[in-house]
Amino acid sequence: MRRNLFRGILLAAMTVAAAATAGDLATARGELASTGKLRVGVVSAPKATVFFVAEDTDGRPHGVTADLSHELAQTLDVPIEFFIAHNSGEVTDALEKELIDVAFLPVDDERSKRVEFGPAYVQFESTCLVLRSSDFRTVSDLDRPGVRVGGEANTTTIRAAARVLKSATVVAVPSVGEAIAMLRSGQVDAFALGRNALVSYQAEIPGSRILDGYFHTTAIAIAVPKNRPTALAHVRAFLEDAKASGLVRQAFDKAGLRTTVVAPAE
Repeated sequence: MRRNLFRGILLAAMTVAAAATAGDLATARGELASTGKLRVGVVSAPKATVFFVAEDTDGRPHGVTADLSHELAQTLDVPIEFFIAHNSGEVTDALEKELIDVAFLPVDDERSKRVEFGPAYVQFESTCLVLRSSDFRTVSDLDRPGVRVGGEANTTTIRAAARVLKSATVVAVPSVGEAIAMLRSGQVDAFALGRNALVSYQAEIPGSRILDGYFHTTAIAIAVPKNRPTALAHVRAFLEDAKASGLVRQAFDKAGLRTTVVAPAE
């Protein structure tokens, strides 16, 4: 009952906000769900995190971004369809080509040339996970000839690692699962990812460590294709309302991310 009441309040607020800032809800629906459904890009990994989703046995995604996507679809009163990718680069490609309507993506300059970002819902640092046998303690320790650092291909984190690490070799890997397998087998010496996301993998690899320091800090924000001003206004209003109302906080808590801080209002 409380959940339904909250959804009703959020939908009402979004309807008013959309009408006031970017035309009526029908216009927003036309730009965000022109196919009659909201097509959302998400990235799958072995563990659901503040960004990644995990898939149920029937293939349905669950996690923070999936929960927020369902709530966004509710504001438009349309069904949802998920495009499940192996990495954020694939989602960026799909969004730029308008094969999907919306996504939540780490922000960087390269992506900003290709898609339109709205507000962020969380901020994070990119660092590395290493095995017990490693003598690395900080990110800067990795910058040596012969060191191999794995990261997801075509992502914000691997681009940042390549900028920072001048002597190490940065290895592009298609997915988180493959990168973790390469770390376990010794094919790479470190695995680069967001610090929050690495915590769950550290727990599964006895003695592994998350390195001090970071390649960069950035945020994960809602994004839509370029040249969709009404769509951008609607998702901007949705996410700011979701942060202010506690909806994002609820999604974090549901995912077990009780210490993760919601990004401030923009």
